[in-house]
Amino acid sequence: MTSSHGLVLLKLGGSLLTEKTGVEVLRPAVLERLAREIAEFAREAPGRLVVGHGSGSFGHVAAHRHGIAGGLRDAAQLPGIAQTQDRAAALHRHVVAALLEAGALPFSIAPSSSVVAAGGEAVAFADEPLLLALDRGLLPVLYGDVVMDRLQGVAIASTERLFALLARQLHERGRTIARAVWLGETDGVYDRDGRTLPQLSAETLAGAAESIGGASGTDVTGGMRHRVDTALELARLGIPSLVANGLTPGLLGRALRGERVAGTEVR
Repeated sequence: MTSSHGLVLLKLGGSLLTEKTGVEVLRPAVLERLAREIAEFAREAPGRLVVGHGSGSFGHVAAHRHGIAGGLRDAAQLPGIAQTQDRAAALHRHVVAALLEAGALPFSIAPSSSVVAAGGEAVAFADEPLLLALDRGLLPVLYGDVVMDRLQGVAIASTERLFALLARQLHERGRTIARAVWLGETDGVYDRDGRTLPQLSAETLAGAAESIGGASGTDVTGGMRHRVDTALELARLGIPSLVANGLTPGLLGRALRGERVAGTEVR
């Protein structure tokens, strides 16, 4: 993962930014440190980074409480849709504020206003504002959100699915994505014995699949397995990924620059 050209997609896991076993409990020190590492890279390489983050104990709790992930079944869920959107945006405001404080130039992209799903899968992303922001040297920041769904009323669009859709659309536009970095609170993807797998591919996944689980706390999108499946989808487009531990100071900055760090490479 040493390419110095092309875009970098960075996902900050909700379990990294918040205490997912609680309700709306932010990890401010972790967020501030990550924001500093992001801002430093963004200054060095303006227009090369897209940041996405999970909803953690903010949006996931609201979505779970109202059953939003399963779609719109009756009018009683309508307040839950509004609440889920609001709480996901609340965490996003914390992330953007930290990036501003660190000296970055964040530009918010709200999936609820730019993404449409069908049958629970994000299928259309109005990506022109994101691309124009990149071209002007800004830092697009998006997040897991509730979106309108053509078939089931509403859906949850995780950052993983947003990145997968964005990667396909950018590939069609001829834009190069150098790599994706997925940060959580584990040292990569673990095998059955709890050891970090240094590399993972579609061929080797079968042997490790049973040891890859979901997430701690409330999560309506699938945890680590969801992340790995998306990384493998990106690999089919020729985009390598790194799954690594965002709790390790300095790791993010090195990973963004393409330096070798501890974690799992997915190709």
